[in-house]
Amino acid sequence: MIIKGGAVMNMVAFGKKVVKFRIPILIISILLLIPAGLGYVNTRVNYDVLTYLPEDIETMQGQDILVDEFGTGAYSMFICEGMENKDVAKLKEQIEDVEHVSKVVWYDSFADISIPMEMLPEDIREAFNADDSTLMFIIFDTTTSADETMDAIENIRALAGKQCFLSGMSAIVTDTKNLAESEVAIYVLIAVVLSCIVLALTMESYLIPVFFLLSIGMAILYNMGTNIFMGQISYITKALSAVLQLGVTMDYSIFLWHSYQEQREKGEEDHKEAMAKAIAATIKSVVGSSITTIAGFIALCFMSFTLGLDLGIVMTKGVVFGVICCVTVLPSMIMIFDNALEKTKHRQLIPDCPKISDFVVKHHVIFAILFVVLFIPFAYFQAHASVYYNLDASLPDTLPSVQANTKLSEEYDMGAAHMILLDKDLDAKQKYNMIADIEKVDGVKQVLGLESIIGPAFPESMIPEDVKEILESDNYELMLIMNEYAVASDEVNSQLSEINTILKQYDPTGMLVGEAPCTKDLIEITDHDFAVVSAVSILAVFFIIFFVFKSISLPVILVMVIEGAIFINMGIPFLTGTKLPFIASIVIGTIQLGATVDYAILITSRYEKERGEGKSKKDAIQIAHKTSIRPVMVSAFSFFAATFGVGMYSQIDMISSLCLLMARGALISMCAVLLFLPAMFWLFDGIICKTSLNFRRKH
Repeated sequence: MIIKGGAVMNMVAFGKKVVKFRIPILIISILLLIPAGLGYVNTRVNYDVLTYLPEDIETMQGQDILVDEFGTGAYSMFICEGMENKDVAKLKEQIEDVEHVSKVVWYDSFADISIPMEMLPEDIREAFNADDSTLMFIIFDTTTSADETMDAIENIRALAGKQCFLSGMSAIVTDTKNLAESEVAIYVLIAVVLSCIVLALTMESYLIPVFFLLSIGMAILYNMGTNIFMGQISYITKALSAVLQLGVTMDYSIFLWHSYQEQREKGEEDHKEAMAKAIAATIKSVVGSSITTIAGFIALCFMSFTLGLDLGIVMTKGVVFGVICCVTVLPSMIMIFDNALEKTKHRQLIPDCPKISDFVVKHHVIFAILFVVLFIPFAYFQAHASVYYNLDASLPDTLPSVQANTKLSEEYDMGAAHMILLDKDLDAKQKYNMIADIEKVDGVKQVLGLESIIGPAFPESMIPEDVKEILESDNYELMLIMNEYAVASDEVNSQLSEINTILKQYDPTGMLVGEAPCTKDLIEITDHDFAVVSAVSILAVFFIIFFVFKSISLPVILVMVIEGAIFINMGIPFLTGTKLPFIASIVIGTIQLGATVDYAILITSRYEKERGEGKSKKDAIQIAHKTSIRPVMVSAFSFFAATFGVGMYSQIDMISSLCLLMARGALISMCAVLLFLPAMFWLFDGIICKTSLNFRRKH
C-alpha cells in the first residue's frame, strides 16, 4: 500500500501526540475497561445454532406458529426406568409445577392409570412404553433456547432420579451452555500462556510479550463489550472471538516493536522520536495488512446461515480494535516501561536462515512440482471430507442429554420426533388417509394426532381437553411423527422429503417442523453458503492485492498459494477419516485466507521493492525470502500458539475442531509461503514484470 509523503508526515505527527499523551491514553484505556466489562457480562449468549437459520424458510415460520398458536416452541422426551406407574404419575405432577412447563403428556393424559395399558390404542401404548421404561412428552411455553427453558430443564433434572433421562434439543442446548461456560475462561488462559511462551522465545525481550498481551487483552474486552449492541452472540462466537482476535492481531504488536527497535538501531537516540516514527510505519503497514483480514471476516457476513454474520461482525470489530490499541495503548505502555524492557532483552532464538533461502531458491523447480503434486489431489480431498450436522455429535458422550438421546434410540428405536402443522379444517377422511400414507414411509414408527387417538369410531367429545389443547389451536392441528432415523442422516433427510411430498398433496399450506427438518434446511443452506463465502473472500482478497501491488498476475499467484495451503489443511481430515463439524468447512477457508495471506504479501512487498530497484530475479527473490522468513515464522507460531492449546483442551468438538484447523492452517500457510511462493516468483517472473506496474522500472 502506497502512502504519500504528506500522509506519512501526518502519521508521524499522530505518533508524536500518542507519545506526548501516553499517560492520559493509558489511564483512559484502563477506565474504558469498566463499561466494556459491563457490556461483556450483560451480552446474552445464544447456544442454539439452529436459530441462525433464515427467518423466511418454512421450518422457522413453523416454529413461530408453534409459539403463537400453541404457546410452545420447545419440547423434550423424558424417559423413566424401573418406576411404578403411581411413582411416574407423582413425578409427572411435580414436573407440571415447574415454571414454564406448559404440559406433560403421558398415558394418564388419555386414561386413568388404573386402566390396564393394554386397553389403550396400540399407537399410544407403543409410543409411551418400552420394556421396563416409560416415556413422557414435556412441553414448554418458551422457545428451545430461551433462558427460561434452560432453567426449566435444570429444575426438572433436580426432581428426577438417576433412572430418569431428559432428551431433546433444549436439553442439548442446556448442556452446551453449561460446558461452554465452564471452559471459556480456560480458553483465554491457555491462549495467553502459550502465546506468551512463544513470544518470549522468539522476541528480543522476555517482558515485551506481557505488554503485547495486555494491549491485545484490552482490545478483546472492548470488542466483547460492544457486542451488547448486537443484542446477543452465539456461544461459538464468544468462545472463538477472543482466541481468534489474539491470533490475527498479534502481528500488529510485533511489527510495532520491530519498527521501534529498527528506529533505535538506526541511531535515533530520542526514544520519543523513534516511537513516533515507529507508530507512523506501523499504521502504514498494519492498515494494509488488516484490510485482507477484515475482508475474510466480512465474507462470512454473506452467509444465509446468520451465524456467519454474527462471527463476521464481531471479528471485524476485533481487528479494528486491535489496530487502534496497537498504535495507541501499546506504544504508551512501551514508553512508560521502556527501561524495564531494555533490561530484559536477550538474544533471539530464531536465527537468520540464509542457507534455507539459498536452498529454496536453488531448488525452485522441485518446490514448484511439489506444489502441483499436492494442489491437485488435496483439492479433491478437501471437497470430499466428511462433515456432520447433528449438534449432539459435537458434545462428549458423558453429558446427560447425549446419554438420554442414546437411551431414546436404543430403547424406543427413535430418533428425533417431527411435527406437522396442518389446517384444522381439513376433511377428517383426508387426515386419516394422510396419516396412513405417512406411516408407510420408511423409518416412520407412528403418527400421533387427534385422528390416531380417537380412531374413526371414537367420539371427539371424549378426548380430554388437555390433550386437545396440545394438539389443536384455532387454526392448526398438530401431529407428532415418531421415527427411527437419526437427525442429519441421509435416511432421515430422504424420509423428510417423502413426508413433505405427502403433506403437500393433502394440505399445500401444511408445514413440517422440528429438529430434523431444521437440520435438513441447515445442510442445504450451508452447502450454498460455502460456495458464496469462498467466492466472496477470494474475490475480495484478489482485488485488495490487485490494488496494493497494481498487478494482474500477483493476486492470482498469491491467492493460489494460500488456497493450496487451505486445500492441504482441509484435505487432511479426508485422509485421516475425521468428520468435521459443518461450520468448520464453511469458515476455516475464509479465516485462513484472510489471516495468513499477509505472509505472502510481506514477502511479495520486498520482492517488488528489490525487483523494481533493478535487482536480478535471483537476488530479488533471495533477499525477499531472507528478510521475511523470521517475521513470517514468528507470526505463524504466535497464531498457532493462540489456537492449538484451546483445540486440544475443549470438549466441544465444534470449538476444538475449529481451533485445531486454524492452528494447523497457520503452519501450513507458513510453509506454503516460504517454500512454494519463491518458486512461483521464479517461474512467472517475466509475466509478473509485464503485468505489474511497479516492476516496470528495471528488470
